[in-house]
Amino acid sequence: MIKRKSPRELDLMRVAGRVVAEALAYGVSLAKPGVTTEEIDRAIEGFIRGRQCAPTFKGYRGYPKTICASVNEEVVHGIPGARKLAEGDILSIDMGATYKNYIGDAALTIPIGQISKKADRLIRVTKTCLELAIKRVVPGGRLSDVSEAVQRFAEAQGYGVVRKYAGHGVGSALHEDPQVPNYVTEPRDENEVILKPGMVIAIEPMLNEGTYDVEVLKDGWTVVTKDRRLSAHFEHTVAVTESGNEIFTALPA
Repeated sequence: MIKRKSPRELDLMRVAGRVVAEALAYGVSLAKPGVTTEEIDRAIEGFIRGRQCAPTFKGYRGYPKTICASVNEEVVHGIPGARKLAEGDILSIDMGATYKNYIGDAALTIPIGQISKKADRLIRVTKTCLELAIKRVVPGGRLSDVSEAVQRFAEAQGYGVVRKYAGHGVGSALHEDPQVPNYVTEPRDENEVILKPGMVIAIEPMLNEGTYDVEVLKDGWTVVTKDRRLSAHFEHTVAVTESGNEIFTALPA
């Protein structure tokens, strides 16, 4: 069941989203060659707790850390640890913050030092996919149009769109209805979701340099590309408004 949020709930999600945006910005400032993903995780956890929020991911379904830190061929759910970031890596940070039982959820992929042109292009295209998808979030719009925006642009640029994992509704739970895939299957479901004010969704394109196929490593969490080529990930928590949309996890310009 899709839950439409009240004005009070939306206000709480705005607070959570702002903390996520600021925590991610803090994480970006820390992510440099020689820094471990564990160090970034600890710092972000302290930041979140210092803002009267709880780290949403920590303990969720047994996940042991505050952020997901996925490097290079790791798509999502990479567990922070002793690995030191190296010049030329790309790092995806995914995280959530909970404020008075309401959640903000976002992700981004960043370069570590100087990166290759192909890695830079993958990051830029993935970010653009998210931006294009958000433009489709309007009252009366179809959820499949959001998905199509990601797939059409990504595949036109030659990238694989991850199909095994998707965006989702978000609110007082991290994963709520509806699921927000990054691709569409034709013909479309005639009973598909129509976007209405008060709905809040986390849109999260995951693009692979090669195949869209992925697999999970032995740790039970880390998802990697099947061909071990690069992957990038961006995400925002977005509310449907009366006139369009509002991004809860974006920093003010």
